Amino acid sequence: MDQTTLNFIVVGASFALYFGIAIWAKAASTSEFYAAGRGVNPVVNGMATAADWMSAASFISMAGLIAFVGYNNSLFLMGWTGGYVLMAMLLAPYLRKFGKFTVPEFVGDRYYSNAARVVAVICLIVISVTYVIGQMRGAGIAFSRFLEIDITAGLFTAGFVVFVYAVLGGMKGITYTQVAQYVVLITAYTVPAIFISLNLTGNPIPGLGLFSTITEGNQGAGQHLLITLDGLLTDLGFREYTATTNPWLMALYTLSLMIGTAGLPHVIIRFFTVPKVADARWSAGWALVFIALLYLTAPAVGAMARLNITTTMWPAGIEGEAVAVDELPDWFETWQVTGLLGVEDKNGDGRIQYYNDSNPDLQALATERGWEGNELVTFNRDILVLANPEIAQLPGWVIALIAAGGIAAALSTAAGLLLAISSAISHDLIKSVFNPNISEKGELLAARISMAVAICVAVYLGLNPPGFAAQVVALAFGLAAATLFPTLMMGIFSKRMNSQGAIAGMLAGLISTCAYLFLYLGIFFLPGTNMLDSSQYLFGIPPTHFGPIGALFNFGAAYLVSNATAAPPKEIQDLVESVRIPRGAGMAVDH
Repeated sequence: MDQTTLNFIVVGASFALYFGIAIWAKAASTSEFYAAGRGVNPVVNGMATAADWMSAASFISMAGLIAFVGYNNSLFLMGWTGGYVLMAMLLAPYLRKFGKFTVPEFVGDRYYSNAARVVAVICLIVISVTYVIGQMRGAGIAFSRFLEIDITAGLFTAGFVVFVYAVLGGMKGITYTQVAQYVVLITAYTVPAIFISLNLTGNPIPGLGLFSTITEGNQGAGQHLLITLDGLLTDLGFREYTATTNPWLMALYTLSLMIGTAGLPHVIIRFFTVPKVADARWSAGWALVFIALLYLTAPAVGAMARLNITTTMWPAGIEGEAVAVDELPDWFETWQVTGLLGVEDKNGDGRIQYYNDSNPDLQALATERGWEGNELVTFNRDILVLANPEIAQLPGWVIALIAAGGIAAALSTAAGLLLAISSAISHDLIKSVFNPNISEKGELLAARISMAVAICVAVYLGLNPPGFAAQVVALAFGLAAATLFPTLMMGIFSKRMNSQGAIAGMLAGLISTCAYLFLYLGIFFLPGTNMLDSSQYLFGIPPTHFGPIGALFNFGAAYLVSNATAAPPKEIQDLVESVRIPRGAGMAVDH
């Protein structure tokens, strides 16, 4: 059976499962659409939360960034994992005890202000749309490989699939679909990693294989894997894989990912689906267990993939000859169709030299050997995980499995984000502000229409993303860190914080962060509209690292304005105190 047929069978079977679940769990009420009827088991919710969390950025892009940048990009693991602990400990149970459907609903009620609710909706939409760009891009890449079409057609296909099952099922359908998607994606991620680790090191556990020696039959046999990789990369003029750079920027980026994680609205609303306050903590604990399975595997996937790519291009090392054009692996031809991988024999010697052509030491060697620059001209980092089984020459069913997993990862998070957007518009704007008398049927229709519009916007922006999937997602984390996280924290832990302070804080965080992003990445990320470039970063801070600084603007503005205006009403202060006390929580109720 050829690879394309195998892909269709495995991916088609997973789609049949998702659509079947969506039809079975079709939402019939607003409670089921927004919060799955508040009846989800903590273990099930933990698995769905893990799928919601482990997006295209985690599944497809993160290992690619680690592979090409090395140790420095392990900050993705630290930031995202640490942020999840922060969310579980400081936000989830208290927000569940408050007993609302959405984050803007919490903000509106806690700060007794429709203006605060509207500002929270704006923040949520900006965060979620930025985030969903990365997800749709990841889904588009997976579809383009699976269907062997270009990335544009892949994006339109992904948009259609998300539209069908997310619009139909709402939170109830998405929850149970995400459980199935988690099983698919974690299997798809770990099975190839086990095969590759066995091939390279003889150790079936990838996390341990990363620190093992390379087995006979592979380049560098008998040496530790990371030492071999460091040597190969420095020979080609690249930085050592285990090298570190600026610790200050690394800490800032990690902090941005951490507090941004804790402020992500599409993950927070998952904790509104469990029956009891205690279940919110339990489901967070289960989610961490499920997430750890992927996050402990990703560093090994990145390093082993980089080793495999390097030895593919230079099978006898740099002292030997580079790979010949007519000996390139089959997966090169497959991925070149997508436009995400490209080679060019610049010196016409029939071979593809892959090296760092900006390294002065390599330039001298290149001149001596007649090289005319790096000939692996395109290698989109987002393709690495999906191409990994092909790079490692694993069986066809493993390749099909990882295609299904990549699509599952991107679709699960995209669905969660779209639900957060539609809930904010239909429930927090239309129902709570503009048309309180709208019927339940009308509210459901508004939610589904707003979700469809959001998909169209995400597909359009996904055609020209401002970076790789994980980098785009990192921008969303920065926005969440600067806007919703401080407001939620102050809403729970400060009885003195009032509506004026919260509004000022959210606007300060949103405006400062958006201004910084737009200056360097273009207005609304549109190509060609940026006013500054990367050589002009303020204090060397890239846009992806700006979240904590935006959060400081938020905290500062909120503190100053709140202390200059009247304290919140007594009933609000009593409400905040009751939410913070876990005793007597039992079944969560609406206030």
